Amino acid sequence: MSDSERSFLFLVGSSRADGNTETLARHAAERLPPTADRHWLRLGALSLPLFEDRPREGEGPCPAPSGLAATLLQATLSATDIVVVSPLDWYGVSTATKLYLDHWSGWMRVPGLDFLERMRGKTLWSVTVHGGQDPATAAPLVGTLRHTADYAGMRWGGALLGHGSRPGDVLRDTAALGRAKTFFS
Repeated sequence: MSDSERSFLFLVGSSRADGNTETLARHAAERLPPTADRHWLRLGALSLPLFEDRPREGEGPCPAPSGLAATLLQATLSATDIVVVSPLDWYGVSTATKLYLDHWSGWMRVPGLDFLERMRGKTLWSVTVHGGQDPATAAPLVGTLRHTADYAGMRWGGALLGHGSRPGDVLRDTAALGRAKTFFS
């Protein structure tokens, strides 16, 4: 696939606008080829309803999403590359990111949508910033997303990790900013 055919969906799961994680993701996105499409969505602003999991047997399929959930579904299916931009939140993805992933469970059961089939071959990436000194604390977050990619038949693009607690801290993480320059290549 050529760079001009790639479409990146950046899903910002932070509750803070322009936080460290989003800043790091934007630094990485700057290095994408100019022909690659970029679309940014702030998950918290979409006000997704809580996902209500239905028993797999007895209650039948899930209805097609509507409103902003349908917009998010369409953006997900239209992208070739999905970038989860989530700060480390209690050693996992943020609440908004987890809610997005929960909705995948329903989308898999919408008749005729073929969600998993349509996700196969896309690439899933992760960008996160953690506040601790040990980058291994982000292993559960990375594991969640890597297993999600495996389950959906997606390629795992990798994880870009940065360090920072206070606003702007990641701009002092020169190693992470250096990795951001080549992250998507």
